Amino acid sequence: MEAKLLELLNLPSGSQILDAGCGVAHVAIYMARHGMRITGIDVVTAQKMDYHHLESISDASHDGIYTMETFVHATDPEGVLAGFHRILRPGGRLALFEYDQSRRRQINTYAAMPTNTRSTPGRYKQWLEDAGFQDIVVRDYSENIRPMLTLFWLLALTPFFFIKLFHLERYFVNTVAGYQGYRGQQFWRCLAVTATKPGGPIEGSKTK
Repeated sequence: MEAKLLELLNLPSGSQILDAGCGVAHVAIYMARHGMRITGIDVVTAQKMDYHHLESISDASHDGIYTMETFVHATDPEGVLAGFHRILRPGGRLALFEYDQSRRRQINTYAAMPTNTRSTPGRYKQWLEDAGFQDIVVRDYSENIRPMLTLFWLLALTPFFFIKLFHLERYFVNTVAGYQGYRGQQFWRCLAVTATKPGGPIEGSKTK
């Protein structure tokens, strides 16, 4: 997915990009190796920043922003997108690699994914429009991850039996997600959502 993310951001080498929820920086390292300048933030101590509070980042200071399965944890998605819009330069690009769903309540609760409880089909487009973005494109990559989903289900089959038997779901969220994600795959989608802040394009970017 990192290669697809780089493609969809569609920014020239040397662009300043915010990784909002970088974790241990696997994606950020990939992007940096492909010529991007990355600012990585996370809620853990080392990164010392939460994407709900971007006040210390200057207006119009970044060419791009992305999330990779982290926006689902936002408690105020509208506020986060407004912050993203503020710090992007005119023509700046936003890419959200996330999920929408119609029935994943247990996983959303145990994995602390409040945005995912609201991200029903069509919601990302509405949020981005309300935040002032344009050129919004929603791509469904669910088929691309089905082989991985099948593998996760096979690995989860035996442990899930005992987790369910002893009511331990809240302590083994990844196993529950691996099992239920496969069984209920008709109720969710793996999405790549891209959008642009009006006023660009960023110098050197390609038109698609």
